[in-house]
Amino acid sequence: MSGDGREGGRRDDEVRGARRIPGPRGAVDDLDLETVERPVLPPPGASAPDESVPEQGVPEEGVPEEGVPEEGVPEEGAAAPEPDEPYEPEEREEPEEREEPEEPDRPEEPDEAGPVPEPPHAVTADATASASAPVLSHRVLKALLGAWALSACSAEETAAVEDHLTVCAPCADEALRLRDAVGLLHTDGSLDLDPALRTRVLDGCLGRRPARVPIPEWATAYDAETARLDALLRDIGDSDWHAPVRLQWFEDERAVTRRTTVAGVIGHLMAVDGLVSAALGLDDPLAGTGAAAGTEASGGPEVPLSPTRRTETYWAATYPPATRAVREPWRALTHELIRTTSLAGPNVAERSVSYGEFALPLQDALLDRAFECWVHGTDIAEAVDYPYKPPSAAHLHRMIDLAARMLPAALAGRRGAGLAGPARELVAPGAPGRSVHLEVEGHGGGDWYIALDSPAAVGSPDRAVAQVALDGVEFCQLVAGHISPVEAAAGQEGDREAIRDVLFASASLSRL
Repeated sequence: MSGDGREGGRRDDEVRGARRIPGPRGAVDDLDLETVERPVLPPPGASAPDESVPEQGVPEEGVPEEGVPEEGVPEEGAAAPEPDEPYEPEEREEPEEREEPEEPDRPEEPDEAGPVPEPPHAVTADATASASAPVLSHRVLKALLGAWALSACSAEETAAVEDHLTVCAPCADEALRLRDAVGLLHTDGSLDLDPALRTRVLDGCLGRRPARVPIPEWATAYDAETARLDALLRDIGDSDWHAPVRLQWFEDERAVTRRTTVAGVIGHLMAVDGLVSAALGLDDPLAGTGAAAGTEASGGPEVPLSPTRRTETYWAATYPPATRAVREPWRALTHELIRTTSLAGPNVAERSVSYGEFALPLQDALLDRAFECWVHGTDIAEAVDYPYKPPSAAHLHRMIDLAARMLPAALAGRRGAGLAGPARELVAPGAPGRSVHLEVEGHGGGDWYIALDSPAAVGSPDRAVAQVALDGVEFCQLVAGHISPVEAAAGQEGDREAIRDVLFASASLSRL
């Protein structure tokens, strides 16, 4: 007898459609089912008479219950009693003949690819447990994916969702995307983009598809620094453009400061970039702002050439102070300079750019503009609390090299003004003379030998009288006038006067 009250050995031709489970009957060995006439069942839809199905739990007369021996019949293995009378089996009542009804419609058989349902009597423990779990529709399970990714579902919902993901590929893909998105919600990581991301993306794009007209190697530093500064300006808000910025440089043996705004710094960069655009035959950016009251051709005042005078003229003409609208003309000017130098050919690198009191070749002038973009970009970043890193090692090395090449002329100028020691050994132009070994360590570092007595002399390690060592970024801050020569953390060895002259000459390269 199985757990559901049905006999496990019941044949397929047993009575179907009965409303109640029949009572226990004798074992198959005791009955010859082939000789028993089958009962007649009512037609489909009609109820069977009560007498057609015996009451459950009441054994039929003459049929012993399973496991209980009949009276007078000895159990197996027991000694048979001596019969007083000959044994005669009782006759059984034959059931009344009834018309056999048609079989009720069976459920459609499942497809070959679908799961085969188990018979109703094969109930297992897993099926019982799953029957007690809630059955959720596909729409409900799809709506629970977000909560499941956040681990906010109950144990029953979690089990239902995970079972569903094993059979539903679209929901499994969506669950994977949601789990990846949850990984970005950690509060311990910074959501600020890496400032070097723009440079890496551009490098990757240019590496995959080189430009039709490549930028000259000597102009790549200016291109990179203007792009980094433009990325900073894109990220700041409208109010940040009015944040105060303190500009600092070294002049007349002392530090000089000037207060302006972020927009004022960008206007200063655009005004000085006009010196390069004038050398390339492009329009002067001051002409569009009203800073130049006239031109030399019209008989008006000449546009100033020195960086300081051009900046003062621009600041005086832009009142009220400039806003973020200054970004677009500055950005367009930088793009125009890079495009013009790329299309002008190789000979344009030696074209002279006048700074008023001195001149530089175009390739050095763009390197000087790249250095100033980095220095003032750092000033802006400190004012608006924005992360800003130094240039790449290759570009920083070129900036340090430009400053080292300008130091002999700066030493001669200070000596002419009585601010440096006298020349001790004059030599012919191009000949090696007394030198200071400038050792720049760290990022973009290297070794340079600075001629002391004449700008036309050549620095030589054989004529070195002193050595000074500085970090690369620290040396650039000294050249920009952001730190004093006295405060520079320099390792010194040899002639103290020569070292002092080189440090103060480095600081004198700074300007507004």
